[in-house]
Amino acid sequence: MPIAIIGGGLAGCECALALARAGVASTIFECKPAHFSPAHVSPGLAELVCSNSLRSDEPVTAVGLLKVEMAALGSAVIAVARETAVPAGKALAVDRENFSAAMTARIENEPLVTLVRREIMSLSDPALAGFEAVVVAAGPLATDRLATSLHEAIGGESLYFYDAIAPIVTTESVDMEQAFWQSRWQEGEGDYCNCPLDEAQYKAFVAELVAARKVPSREFEKELHFEGCLPIEAMAERGERTLAFGPMKPIGLTDPKTGRRPYAVVQLRPENVAKSTLNLVGFQTKLVYGEQERIFRMIPALHAAEFTRLGSIHRNTFVNAPRVLNDRLELLARPGTYLAGQITGVEGYVESAACGLWLGVQLGARLGRGVEIAPPPVVTALGALLGHLRTPAKKFQPSNVNFGLTPPLEERMKKANRKLAYPQRAGEAWDNWFPALPE
Repeated sequence: MPIAIIGGGLAGCECALALARAGVASTIFECKPAHFSPAHVSPGLAELVCSNSLRSDEPVTAVGLLKVEMAALGSAVIAVARETAVPAGKALAVDRENFSAAMTARIENEPLVTLVRREIMSLSDPALAGFEAVVVAAGPLATDRLATSLHEAIGGESLYFYDAIAPIVTTESVDMEQAFWQSRWQEGEGDYCNCPLDEAQYKAFVAELVAARKVPSREFEKELHFEGCLPIEAMAERGERTLAFGPMKPIGLTDPKTGRRPYAVVQLRPENVAKSTLNLVGFQTKLVYGEQERIFRMIPALHAAEFTRLGSIHRNTFVNAPRVLNDRLELLARPGTYLAGQITGVEGYVESAACGLWLGVQLGARLGRGVEIAPPPVVTALGALLGHLRTPAKKFQPSNVNFGLTPPLEERMKKANRKLAYPQRAGEAWDNWFPALPE
């Protein structure tokens, strides 16, 4: 009997394709285009709504190592990301339209995956009858009706945080007399368009951010932000220099017009190979639209910026995974129903896909071959991420993958050595674990 997957995002697509590789059929229920969340705009699957970056591609970083491990497990997301990559220095960024189109094509061309365009109203929706298992991969933007059903099933253990997305501008509207292309710590023209500010310009910009009108929270919602994705104005409110040490830090950059490091800088990352549009890196925001245009045009190089997308804010829903999920990512209160992706409490594109991939791999082994797979060692990137979902916390919060989720190294060493020791330890553990997986 096939598996039902609710949601055609990164986790849902990754899960379905992993199941197919194990010979297990699945049906993806995708509510678009009949129903769009506040952040989605395209009917395509695996739509990237916040950024086009999958972050660092260096295997010495936790997220870079996670990509390596996912590729070893046959990840479609990582494969397609490399096929649709755009220049981004040491990061892996994609042309989001090409990425979504390629992922959609993979799903539509896979004989063991059926795509059904309809909204699943609840975990008891009649459309789910007859499936051997149900995977909820609706992402952090599950429809209200589905989120309510999930909330009821787990007894009120759902949580939430606010996530904001950054604006996008046309490249031709950037004043290149006041901007320059460069990647941090690299010589020559780099992959990022940098918009420098002097001290006076920076301080005026921060002051306007703090004073600007914001989109208010709804009365019944307490406003909680994920630390890794704070709105730009929320960071500004923490202190005048906060942005200069955060998304506007000038470290590793030299303005070729002055030969000096700027006081602060706004980095713009290409959205596509043609570099026709640029994303304001780290500028996720909940400013009202008029304020966004006014204040962001205070950045000298963006004085005539044309915005193809303005920032917005939405509520992200996730569960208290250590309380409501077992080691298989199965709901304790509803056996046979599994969660995958950001709704579990992992944060980020890569982490969401990794969660869906792992669920597909282990479900495929169990249902397709009758084999149970132990999760990867906790010292690996994937094992650490899954371990986060099993670790009780007084205040459980979403997390990106990081080496802080792994056990401490056995011996003390300098920071530079630790940077290499974590991935080396992870690689050795992975090499011992991976060969034991069923063919």
